[in-house]
Amino acid sequence: QGEEKWDFVLVSDIHEAGSEKEIKRKKFLDELSKKGFTIKKIEDKKLFYGVRAPKQIFQKYQQLLRNPDSGWQTPDAHHDIPVTTRIRIVNFILQNTTTPDREKLHDLMKKKVFEATFPLHEKEEVQEFLKERWARWRDIFCQQPIEKIRCYLGEKVALYFAWLGWYTYLLGFAAVAGLVVFVAGITVFNSSQVSKEICEASDTIMCPLCDQKCPFWLLSDTCTYAKVTHMIDNEGTVVFAMFMAIWATVFLELWKRQRATVVTEWDLYRWDEEEEELAMELINNVQHEPRQYQHSYFRSTIILLLVLVTIAVLIGIAHMLVIYRVIATALFTQSNSKFLREQANTMAVMTGAVLHYLTIVIMTKVNRRVALYLCDLEKPRTFSQRENNFTVKIFTFQFFTHFSSLIYIAFFLGRINGHPGHYVRIAGKWRLEECHPSGCITDLFIQMAIIMLLKQTISNVMEYLIPWMSYKLRKKQQRPKKRSMMLGEEEEEAEDPCKRQWLSNYQLNKVNVFSLFDEFLEMVIQYSFTTIFVAAFPLAPLLAFCNNLFEIRLDAIKMMRLRRRMVPRKANDIGIWLQVLEAIGILAVIGNGLVIAITSEFIPMQVYKYTYSPCVTENSTGVDCSTGYINHSLSVFRTQDFEPHTKPGLAPTGLCCRYRDYRNADDYGYTVQFWHIFAARLAFLILFEHVALCVKLIAAWYVPDVPQSVKNRFLDRKHGNLHRELRWVMLRKAP
Repeated sequence: QGEEKWDFVLVSDIHEAGSEKEIKRKKFLDELSKKGFTIKKIEDKKLFYGVRAPKQIFQKYQQLLRNPDSGWQTPDAHHDIPVTTRIRIVNFILQNTTTPDREKLHDLMKKKVFEATFPLHEKEEVQEFLKERWARWRDIFCQQPIEKIRCYLGEKVALYFAWLGWYTYLLGFAAVAGLVVFVAGITVFNSSQVSKEICEASDTIMCPLCDQKCPFWLLSDTCTYAKVTHMIDNEGTVVFAMFMAIWATVFLELWKRQRATVVTEWDLYRWDEEEEELAMELINNVQHEPRQYQHSYFRSTIILLLVLVTIAVLIGIAHMLVIYRVIATALFTQSNSKFLREQANTMAVMTGAVLHYLTIVIMTKVNRRVALYLCDLEKPRTFSQRENNFTVKIFTFQFFTHFSSLIYIAFFLGRINGHPGHYVRIAGKWRLEECHPSGCITDLFIQMAIIMLLKQTISNVMEYLIPWMSYKLRKKQQRPKKRSMMLGEEEEEAEDPCKRQWLSNYQLNKVNVFSLFDEFLEMVIQYSFTTIFVAAFPLAPLLAFCNNLFEIRLDAIKMMRLRRRMVPRKANDIGIWLQVLEAIGILAVIGNGLVIAITSEFIPMQVYKYTYSPCVTENSTGVDCSTGYINHSLSVFRTQDFEPHTKPGLAPTGLCCRYRDYRNADDYGYTVQFWHIFAARLAFLILFEHVALCVKLIAAWYVPDVPQSVKNRFLDRKHGNLHRELRWVMLRKAP
């Protein structure tokens, strides 16, 4: 049975004898044979070549690296090294074997000489355990068998699931806190003084929202919208934003401790990736010379310029979404439907969010191609360096794709649109959007809710359905062939266990070097949503927590049931993703500080309470200090000052209307209150960010990256090694 175990399978179309592809395939297989590989050929609709490496290759590996794998993984029954290490070494040799024509396997696959190459899903105890006890929906609340995942899929995959499980576990605390803040907001749904004033403002006439068909409207018409806004925008938002800044730091610090404990148990804490790669290069080719580190300032400058151009394009797409919202608002306000006219702004926000999601789906594919092209220009020395460079670029592009529109809504919407009589217009025609008198934070809430819900429903459903349907279709296409093989001359061949196993693995979906990268990227983007603008959407951690419970099992099912076996990769951390997460933590502090200072009405309301409210001016007791805030925050505009080419509805009695801003009624310049609020916003932003960053630094210092037990284990190991060395020296000197 041991002789029938194969390390890799190469798949090729059946080419004509003597054809160029057939010759290239033969040359490559001959090179493998020279290296001592055993090759088995099976013919079906495709040609299948099973390859098995000789023992000498693995003995060299053990000698060069002093067998770093010993003692941490149950060895295969036939070989003395773990199967994951065996697959990794064989894959490296296959990818770096060169034919006399100077072509590698990657080049041959581009030329369709080979169609696929993959290790096999072996029917062994670990695989059966993972399929039955991990890769099932029913185990959604069960603990993950990280050690068994590592034994079958390698350390890098195991660390991904360990990180995802830890992230989901701690996300539960953030989800509870966010839910408490949201429920607390619901309790003030009908009791907010500001909302009451808006609902009772039946005599406050507001300026039209568009130039032509839009009428003057009553502030009380937006009563429900105001209640929703103040359900989201309240004092609890500030506390929750600070909590999430601390949570993000504690999460990363605790993960560093968890990671240190895990990799120490695997005996990989001080593992050197570069040393292992050099060892495998020498195993593959004794004459190999290491590729030197190189840096070109000219190439780096070109790449930086191309990155900036790409970011500019992504920001331009965000501008197009802004233009869509402006035009959509104008069209909805002129609609024949009363509902669309009344809810024009909300409908523009919702349809804009759906359009934003579609641009995310499309630009994700474009960003990937651009990032890969830029990585090719950089010419990185190793695959790990290439992966790190690609990670930074694709995350940067994806960040701007996801957040450019949100940044506009949070920090620019309603602040650059001008005022009645002097509106800022697109192409001199369409007015920019305005915020509701109660604030813009609800627009940000709606945008984030729609994007997160769509990403976590449609995207996850497609992520499961597409590989599942693809697998079923590929499997169905093979069935007629199997039936014909049961008849006549082919019956004996159909019973070959290798053939059945290789065919069943071939029917699974393809994997590539970025399969795991895609899962990481998806989770890191989600982490950005749950931290950066969480002040505007306290339910984000709850949605992320629920999604991750399914995401863990979805990824497990894809890896164990729907995809070919991934090539295991050794690792002792999650790589550059940790630096990306730390950068997101800093952005979260800045983003939430800006949301509270600029987007939220928290600062203007506090300035009013302590400077202009009845509690200050009249020394009133028993009066809500926010009484009169809405009237204070609305400016007066004379209808005769409208621009000549605009045609608002019939002017109200008194020839005045109100709009959201702090401007004088005479020359429409900014009032003293505006500058008071501006100074307060700036002061709060500086204070919030400094306090939050100080708390982050204290939390990072308070929670050590490496547990004392791990440090003590290494201390004891060093002491034991030195003690044995000393005894050996003393024995040699003894007469």
